[in-house]
Amino acid sequence: MNYADIKRIDVANGPGIRVSLFVSGCTHHCKGCFNEETWDFNYGQFFSEKEEDQIIEYLKEDYIEGLSLLGGEPFEYSNQQCLLPFLRRVKAIYPDKDIWCYTGYDFETDIKEKMMVKWPETREIIRYIDILVDGEFIEDKKDLTLRFRGSSNQRIIDVPESLNKGEVVLWNQEGRITQ
Repeated sequence: MNYADIKRIDVANGPGIRVSLFVSGCTHHCKGCFNEETWDFNYGQFFSEKEEDQIIEYLKEDYIEGLSLLGGEPFEYSNQQCLLPFLRRVKAIYPDKDIWCYTGYDFETDIKEKMMVKWPETREIIRYIDILVDGEFIEDKKDLTLRFRGSSNQRIIDVPESLNKGEVVLWNQEGRITQ
């Protein structure tokens, strides 16, 4: 897997101060995408153990709330294969740090009903993700007033609660709301 960028300090892609990994490769090709160069799976640099170790080191600081995965598309199957062992490490070392993931895929129809059925990697990865921002970016629904998402169709999902309840549970700073 290649990656486009690693942000040591990020305050835009989840609450608090975070470390963000922007993976390369995306087949959605959303019109108006803010990161169009990451559609190319070969864009950027190879994500090796060196970069994993660097992110692990960045996460050690107490003021870092967690890790955010963006892209590109973290849920492209080839990216999942690389991200899975990395997420295992992150959760083993920092079980109290949260993991946010941004995906153009729909949580119910794409991830739960297709990917989780087809690929064991997806079934395991989804259990490491605390918050999933799902849905393709839709330029006609772009809304700059929304926190942590680009268009109004995208949802901020509390993954553990959603898996536990068998229905989508939305996240917001005041608490959880069942959809």
